[in-house]
This record gives sequence, structure tokens and C-alpha cells, in this order.
Amino acid sequence: MADQKKKKSFFLFRWLKRGVAGNDGEIRDILREEQVQTPFKTMAKAFFHKRTAMVGVVVFLIIFVVVIVGPYIWKLDLSDQDSTMSNIPPGYNLMKVPGEMKGHVRDIAAGGTYGIGIDDKGKIHIWGHTRITDKLDIANVPDEVQNANISMIAAGEDHAVALAEDGQVYVWGNTRLKQGELSKEMKAAMKDPATWNVIQLEASNQFSAIVTSDGKAYFWGNGNMSDIKVRKEYQGNIQKVALTSNEYIALLRDGTVAYTGKNYKTSPFAVIPEGLNGKKVIDIAATSKTVAAVTEDGQVFMWGNARSGEADIPAFSAPIKSISGGRFHYTVLLEDGSVVSWGSNKYGQTSVPSSLKGRNITAVYTGNFQNYAVDDANHVYTWGLKGFLLGTDNLGRDMLTRIINGGRVTMTVGAISVVIATIIGVLLGGLAGYFGGKADILIMRISEIVGGLPFIPFAMILSAVIGASIDATHRMYIIMVVLGVLSWTGTCRLVRAQILAQREMEYVTAAKAMGIKEMAIVFRHILPNVFSLLLVSMTLDFATCMLTESTLSYLGFGIPLPTPTWGNLLNGANNSVVIQQYWWRWVFPAVIFGACTICINLIGDGLRDAIDPKSVER
Repeated sequence: MADQKKKKSFFLFRWLKRGVAGNDGEIRDILREEQVQTPFKTMAKAFFHKRTAMVGVVVFLIIFVVVIVGPYIWKLDLSDQDSTMSNIPPGYNLMKVPGEMKGHVRDIAAGGTYGIGIDDKGKIHIWGHTRITDKLDIANVPDEVQNANISMIAAGEDHAVALAEDGQVYVWGNTRLKQGELSKEMKAAMKDPATWNVIQLEASNQFSAIVTSDGKAYFWGNGNMSDIKVRKEYQGNIQKVALTSNEYIALLRDGTVAYTGKNYKTSPFAVIPEGLNGKKVIDIAATSKTVAAVTEDGQVFMWGNARSGEADIPAFSAPIKSISGGRFHYTVLLEDGSVVSWGSNKYGQTSVPSSLKGRNITAVYTGNFQNYAVDDANHVYTWGLKGFLLGTDNLGRDMLTRIINGGRVTMTVGAISVVIATIIGVLLGGLAGYFGGKADILIMRISEIVGGLPFIPFAMILSAVIGASIDATHRMYIIMVVLGVLSWTGTCRLVRAQILAQREMEYVTAAKAMGIKEMAIVFRHILPNVFSLLLVSMTLDFATCMLTESTLSYLGFGIPLPTPTWGNLLNGANNSVVIQQYWWRWVFPAVIFGACTICINLIGDGLRDAIDPKSVER
């Protein structure tokens, strides 16, 4: 009896469990399933389970954050350009000293985008971006130079100069403007080995200079652009010269500084600062537009066109041993072995690395934007411009900075254009679909006329006519309005079709019976029910507007240079030379633009599939 009661109790429990909770808790599963099947959760579940859509979301968000936040880090200067930095390929190799040079440095010369070094065996090593033109490359060192025992080296903007132990001078690179044509006086002096003792070798923009131990200076190169003459009264009394981009200053044997060229009546460097009167100068240096002199008591005097902070001379913790100049900065070596830099710090050329602390630096070599320091153990330390991640364009502008800032412009134009097109399309489509009749006929005929216009040619005409006499900012606003006004027809038809179906629903009849105004019914009751499809349309239209803006900018009818957009960054792709030799100028903008538009389309397709209930199998 006890066993029978237990069995009855067990069967009764199982029956109640199946009757109330179902097998294995089916009621809980059904409730959980019903909770999932709310429209928003169903759409979200379908969207997040679509891998291609999620990849699109992640990649687009990364690009979006970079182009929105990036301009605050990579700040754009529309006036920034430097012909010496044009068409530098991607990479960080401008100061990558070869391993053979480490511990064996005899001399280093820093050019604009390359470096040249001599090891203790007199062999030449070259690194960085060495291409001068399409056909000229500094790295192509003549065999006679490679076989010579080189003692001094100099790097100019477009040529290199080397001095061998036997006093022979070699020039290679660009020699079309007499960079390799030695002066008659210099050739005559070289014939007498007893007096041909070179103590300084320098090179600048298309001209070079040599100073010998007997106090004579010799210049050669492009004399049409630069003052490379020496007045006779100074020959035999020159100790050192410092070269600017097209002039020079001389340190005389008596410790004074003078402008010894022919343009002494007009040159700004001919006016020597009064503070130098009565003081002995121990060293001089020059940047592109300024010159500086260091006196025996440790003072630094600078004059010329100081536009990049060259005049902001800091205090020094020890007496100055030597001074050298880059394009817009100075670097000094102090007697205690420390180094100080000041001036423009655009590329970190004045940010002396902390690794130099405690090192006994014996020599400093300064180029346009680079610095090389050598310690007493013959180790080389570098700071300044290492290179550009995505290269530079034909005007020497950083492609990474322009791509990031151009992306913000392109995305802004695309987003505002979509908003304008959506507002127009929703208003007209809602009115046409709900009221029908004459309003529908009129609005649809206008839509057909606008939709029948050849889009790109008409946008080009409007942009050219309206924006011919306005600046780039206002032209950008014009482009937004033009794209928005010409892109609303698709949204209008979509909204009209949906409202035609929705207006026959029972909730619309109930709203009318309650006396709700018709405009409120359209925009507060019907429109939210078609918002999901409208979201898909806006997403796809966003990519379309970006492509259209870029097409106009590429063709020259959109936002003009120097304001960057992804479209006008691609305008170099219509040049075969750019396509073949400067691939980074169009590949990187094309890749990021293509990735962005593809991701937007993937997101739109994912939303469309998620919204469509037939695409989700239960």
C-alpha cells in the first residue's frame, strides 16, 4: 500500500508539472521566446547575428572616430607646404643610420630628406629618401666616389659633395644648374696641394662652399638664384661660412662676422647686430632665413627673418662649444657634452631625447628637420623627422593629416546632405501618400522632373554657377544643399508608398474617429511605423552622397583645394606619373574611402534584412 501511494504521488506530481509548467519548463521557454519576439528585439537579434553587418559596423565606427577625433591630433594647416618634402614615400627611414656606420662614424651630413655618412674607412653610406627627381637619385653614388677615401661630406637640397683625402672634390645628384661646375679660382687652387687644405665643406640649395686653411672661401653652383660671390677684401681672412637657402654669412679670423657677398647693400644679413660689436665670435650657423653667432662669453645673437621661433633663444647650463642650424631650428653642443635645440618643433626636431642625458656628446650634425649626435663611444643618436606614415603629396603635405581631415569634410557633407534630402522627402512623400489626389499628382510630377535630371552634370552646373565667387567654406555649404535638393526623390517615393499602405490601417481610422488632426496622424502615428525602412534608406543614401561629393571634388566642381576631401585627394589619380611612381597619393585615400562606403552599404543591407520578417526564419 505504501508503495502504491508513493507511485500515485509521483505520477500526480509529474502530471501537474506537465500541465502547469510543461515538459522541462516549456512555459518559461515560451515566455522567453515571446519576450524575444518584440519588433525591436527581433530586428536587433537578426542584425547582430549577421556577421557582415557587424564587420561593417566595427570598421565604420573605427573610421568615424578617427576622422572626427583625429583632426584635433593631426591638425591641418591649409597654408602648409614645403617643396623640399614633396612626394616622400610612406615609411620612417629618413634617419635610419645603417648598421655599418654605428661605432664607425667619421662624418655625417644631413640633407632635406636623406643622410650621408662616412665610416672610419672613408666609405660612403646613404639612407632616407634619396630620390631627387624621377630619374635622379642621390643613392646612385659614382664608382669613382665609392672607390675614393672620402674625408668630408656635405648634403645639399638636390646634390651631394664629397672631398677625398687627396683633395679631389666630387659632386653628384642634380648638376643641371652648375652644382657640379667648380669655379676657375677653385680649380686653380686645387692644383697646388701645398695650399689646398680644406677645413670646411658645406652644401645648400643648388650651391656649395669650401673654406681652406689659408682663409679663402670658394663657392660654386646656381649663381642666378644665390649670392655665391666673395668680395676680394675678405679673401684670405675667412675662417668659416654658414649657408642659408640663397645667401651666406662669414666668420673672419679676427673673430668678427661679416656678409662678404656681393649683395651686402640689400641683404638683411649684412646688418650685423650691434651687440656683437667688440665681442669675439667663436662659431656661426644658419637656417633657411636666419643666421646666428655665438660669442666667446656664451651669448647667442640671431638676425634675419625669424618666423618659426628661431629668436626664442633659451638659457644654457654650460658654455657653448658649437652651433648648427636646420631649416627652421638651431642646435647647440655645450662644453659639458649636453645638447640644446630651439626653433620650430613641427617634426620634433627640437625635442632632444632623454637618452642623451649622461652621454658625452662630441659632435652634432643638423639637417633640415633632423639631428644626429655622436658621443665619445662613437654611438649615433637621432631626433627629428623620421618620415611619414602615409607619405607626402606633391606640395610636401602629410597625406595622413589630409586624409583624416578630408574624411571629416566628406562625412559631414554626406551626413548633412542626407538630412536635407530626408526632410524634403519625408514631408513631400507624407503629404502625397496621405492626402492623395491633386497633391499626390503634383508632388509626384515634381519628383519625376527632379529625378529625371542628369544628376552629376546638373550638380556640376549648379556648383560651378552658384559657387564660382565664394570661398571654400561657403562652397561646402552649397554642395550640401545641392546634394540634398537633388537626392530627395527616392525617399519621397518610399515614404509615399508606405503611407499609402498604412493609411488604410485600423489605427488610422481610430485616430480619425478620435478627432486627431491629419498632420498629426501622418507625422506622429503613421511615420513612426515606417521609420525602420526610412533608416535603411538614409544609411544607403549616406554612402551615395559621400560618393557624389567625392565625384564632384574629383572632377573639380566640388570643394576646392587646399581644403582636403576624399574626392579631391584622388585627383592625382588621373596622372599616369602619379599612378606609377607616387602610388601612395591615391591608394590610401581610395582604400579608406572604399572601405567606408562598403561598410555603410553592409550596415544598410544588414538593417534591411533585419527589418524584413521574411528573412528571419522561426
